[in-house]
Amino acid sequence: MKTRTLAVVGATGSQGGGLVEAVRSNADSPFQVRALTRNRQSPQAQALAAGGTDVVEADLDDLDSMRRAFDGADAAFVVTDYWARRTPEDEASRTRAEMELAQAENAALAAKSAGVGHVIWSTLEDTRDHFGDDERVPTVEGRYKVPHFDAKAEADSRFVENDVPTTFLRTTMFFEGFAGAMGPMRDERGNLVLALPIADELLSTIAVADIGKTAVAIFVRGHEFIGQTVSIAGDHLTGEQYASALSEAKGEAVAYRPMSWDDFRAQDFPGAVEMGNMFQYYAENSASFVGARDLTSVRKLNPQLQSFRQWLTLHAADIRA
Repeated sequence: MKTRTLAVVGATGSQGGGLVEAVRSNADSPFQVRALTRNRQSPQAQALAAGGTDVVEADLDDLDSMRRAFDGADAAFVVTDYWARRTPEDEASRTRAEMELAQAENAALAAKSAGVGHVIWSTLEDTRDHFGDDERVPTVEGRYKVPHFDAKAEADSRFVENDVPTTFLRTTMFFEGFAGAMGPMRDERGNLVLALPIADELLSTIAVADIGKTAVAIFVRGHEFIGQTVSIAGDHLTGEQYASALSEAKGEAVAYRPMSWDDFRAQDFPGAVEMGNMFQYYAENSASFVGARDLTSVRKLNPQLQSFRQWLTLHAADIRA
């Protein structure tokens, strides 16, 4: 079988890194990875290069570098990072949503110019289709409700308008979030509490590694997914069910205490309003969001798809509360 070149944007990040690992760990993979990174000298990039991966410097803000990086590639995985570190100058010159839109445009133009045969664009739903002009939900960055969802959804059109053969891969919140800011915390009495603002609704989540494994399967099957939207998750659980699974994994009771969306938005950290809006979307639109992510269908693409409990058996120690 002829080896095909797969260019991976964000190869040292979460989603891109998961895809690189999925290819590298599969001896039968038909792909050779070309890892794209803004800094070839970073420790993560150096580690990839030391393991035999072709590492190429490219920046989504630099169209010419993206064209060079995509040249000769048979396929490409494209992801943008709304939460990326930015310089004060960039913060002053454009919003984060404007950054994502411009970067997606560059990726689409570069893929078109290089003749890439299949692109997977990591995207999300447009929450404004649900919220509309709902004044209960603050507008962010001028015209968005959840910019890191809405801008990616807007960017879908950049690939369509440029006639790029694209699969639109809709992801969701990562299991890894429970090992960070979304995980259980200790209250004033020292008890573990999970304070997800999702009321009593189901929340879809997935392991980052499974995004990469599913993307590889889509690339392998190729043309049947071009022009299609594929929505994925690894589990659908309520707050109570997440708390129960965490209790078992930690060997200590974790209580679920849902926070209101307004209380979440009122917290004093960057992105609190954006994230509060996101959780309100997850909860209010749960039936549609969860319904689009059929676990049986995802498992057909990725038979190794992990449930939250399966992920916890390997990562419980990462949850340090």
